[in-house]
Amino acid sequence: MKQHGIDTVREQAAEWFARVQDAPRDAGLQLQLHAWLDADPLHREEYDQLGRLWAAADLIPAQRLEALCQPEPVRQLPRRRVLRQALAASVAMLALGLGWAGWKYQQLNHQLTLQTAFGERRQVVLPDGTQLDLNAGTQLQVDFTPGRRHIQLSTGEAMFSVAHDSGRPFVVDTAQGSVTVTGTRFDVRLDPSLTRVAVEQGSVRVQGKGDSLAQLAAGQGSQIDAQGKVATPYAVNAAALTAWRQGKLVFENATLAEVVAEASRYRSQPLRVAPGKVAQLRLSSTFNTDDTDALLRALPSILPVAIKAHEDGSREIIAK
Repeated sequence: MKQHGIDTVREQAAEWFARVQDAPRDAGLQLQLHAWLDADPLHREEYDQLGRLWAAADLIPAQRLEALCQPEPVRQLPRRRVLRQALAASVAMLALGLGWAGWKYQQLNHQLTLQTAFGERRQVVLPDGTQLDLNAGTQLQVDFTPGRRHIQLSTGEAMFSVAHDSGRPFVVDTAQGSVTVTGTRFDVRLDPSLTRVAVEQGSVRVQGKGDSLAQLAAGQGSQIDAQGKVATPYAVNAAALTAWRQGKLVFENATLAEVVAEASRYRSQPLRVAPGKVAQLRLSSTFNTDDTDALLRALPSILPVAIKAHEDGSREIIAK
């Protein structure tokens, strides 16, 4: 691509980055951003580079940044102006050098704990440019070293848009197994006794216990059970599974037990379903994460169930 074309992409990436920083929870904006990122590999490369520079900016001393921004005096002898400009250039190079060294250290050695509350979603860009979208009720630990990028998912669910780095694999560990990539986009959900993996772009290796493993491509999913056994890859609708990023709950022939487990992520009051046949009833529909009461209001008109309110504020789905 010609230089002016690259410059245009960089300007567009800067505009997108600024808009996302101003409105990180705007679901419509996120959809537009991902469409632009997917349109050309160069788009994602330039956007990821901005993420890395953004992370490095905090490492440049504030005094040096302020010095770089000082306006030049209006009246100044030509020779002094030349000397001042040379000094400013030296300071700029020093600041950039410190920023680069600091960024390089932070990129290779970085530890961080991230957590979201019930109903909260959060987006984070790591020093290597990897973007994390955290679903509600999620906790994970980030541990970057020169040889590996490691994530320990303790609870919840996260979507990983991993910056490519063939020299440093990106590994997500859960209680049941691990997922390894060098650069791709995938979702990992940790349930009490099950880890679910869905790939939106690229490929991942899912490793259970022993030699139980599976290689997943885009549009495929798998799961690791409590015994560490990896299921044979199967087709998934990654967009539907990760619709929570846009504030949507999409259910496709899901059991009420699964619906309740998902909706409970976004409710401060407990939600339960009666065991047995009621819990196995199936539902296909879409709801907003910020209005799970609408789901409860709609259920009796869709399925043969009723909603029972308890004194402690909890709700229970029972047979009608």
